[in-house]
Amino acid sequence: MNRYASLGVFLLAVVGAGMAIGIATPPGEWYAGLVKPAFNPPNWLFAPVWTILYILIAIVGWRTWRRDPSGIAMKLWFVQMALNFAWSPIFFAAHATAAALIVILLLLVTILWFIARTASSDRPSALMFAPYALWVAFATLLNASILYLN
Repeated sequence: MNRYASLGVFLLAVVGAGMAIGIATPPGEWYAGLVKPAFNPPNWLFAPVWTILYILIAIVGWRTWRRDPSGIAMKLWFVQMALNFAWSPIFFAAHATAAALIVILLLLVTILWFIARTASSDRPSALMFAPYALWVAFATLLNASILYLN
């Protein structure tokens, strides 16, 4: 498979799965009824932020796969994807805010581990994961706050 076709596969898989999970697990009435912290962003912000992040995540996955498809960094990339895709069903569909907090904490640790692992070998990928780490850190605080307030 040529390099651009494989990039397309990563983009379709990551962005497509992210959008599908978002559509399948909308916040809904349950989320609207929760007490939220003052720093809770407006709902319309989540879709564009996650779209941009999923594009970056896909590019990083593709770069990592091209460098070493069976290496530790690729394994970390797959683990963070599984945790990322698990969070919304746990939080929004199962209404399990405590379990979701555990998942998002593991996600944040995995993202940071990926960044540390690739910082010297693939600096662009590590840098592309930085906004993702920041957003997930914020989302972790938001998840913890919602758990505490409700």
